[in-house]
Amino acid sequence: MTTMKVLISGASVAGPALAQLLHRDGHQVTVVERAPALRDSGYAVDFRGAAFEVLDELGILDEVRAHDTRMRGTTLLDGAGAVTGELPAEAFAGELEVPKRELTRILHRLTSDGVAYVFGDSIATLTPHDSGVSVTFERAAPRDFDLVIGADGVYSTVRRLAFGPHADAVRHLGMSGAGFTTANHLGLDRRGVLQRTGDTAIYLFSAGDPDRLTVSLSFATASAALDRCDRAAQQDAVRTAFAGHGWQAPRLLEAMARAADFHFASACQVHLGRWSHGRIALVGDAGYGAAPTSGMGTSQALLGARSLARQLAAAGGDHTAAFAAYEAELRPYVTRNQTLGREAAALFGAGDRPAVEGAQPAP
Repeated sequence: MTTMKVLISGASVAGPALAQLLHRDGHQVTVVERAPALRDSGYAVDFRGAAFEVLDELGILDEVRAHDTRMRGTTLLDGAGAVTGELPAEAFAGELEVPKRELTRILHRLTSDGVAYVFGDSIATLTPHDSGVSVTFERAAPRDFDLVIGADGVYSTVRRLAFGPHADAVRHLGMSGAGFTTANHLGLDRRGVLQRTGDTAIYLFSAGDPDRLTVSLSFATASAALDRCDRAAQQDAVRTAFAGHGWQAPRLLEAMARAADFHFASACQVHLGRWSHGRIALVGDAGYGAAPTSGMGTSQALLGARSLARQLAAAGGDHTAAFAAYEAELRPYVTRNQTLGREAAALFGAGDRPAVEGAQPAP
């Protein structure tokens, strides 16, 4: 098979996994990541089904298992904080759950010797031509690549440049939320508590670090526009949504303002008629995000990376044939996961909203 120069945008899960598989096949791989270093935020991620085969193929299954959060379940609470029920660990943690920061560290260590990483930079323009794609960057010098792969999330730069504005692909599922960590004042030990009140939800859990409490404050929204706003606007929206709430809400809102690891995201899916355009293709959330409510994002990213790498190998580097086979193989699986994502969002009272409504993220 002809050796190719491949540029991957995104250093979270799909990007490094694909980079390692392509490197094993002899390709020269560069990963560009907008963040200045590996991202250290985000909730725990879980693995289900065939994702274990990919971890095993990458040679990291045992290492990933060593970081199992070993969650024991989630207690359901009413608006006053009284216990109303219990959910098993599998409801949130799948068959295996690990902190996302640990997974990204493992994947980076796995790939750091054979894959070139460029942190603190992003793709500025993509210009396809007969033999490749000319790429300019925000900081680095321009370069040519045989293939460009977008593995850069729901608001993918590669997708925006090659396929069109975010509003054409991103579908909002009616809920948004803030996440951060704070002191574990509830003393939770590998357990979670979930309180739903109207169109808001508070989910708290402690896993891995007994001194820290991971906080999720979710609420109904008409669009994903808040995703593109600054932290002050996002926190104002959270405070408005939880104004007047009792139990832990006042304390959590105070902790949110001080949190160094605050992040904000909406439950969104990505829908495209095709996942490739010439020599440019998408993998993971960038091409077919199923939303966090599906519980399948990480598994889908890993399976997408394996499928794309295998199809490129099977096609001898013929990207046209490989991209078509990759999409044909994976799309039924993605369709099922996206259905799961919409159904789970509906359980939070968000599913009856139009998929795209009101203000949309900036193109």
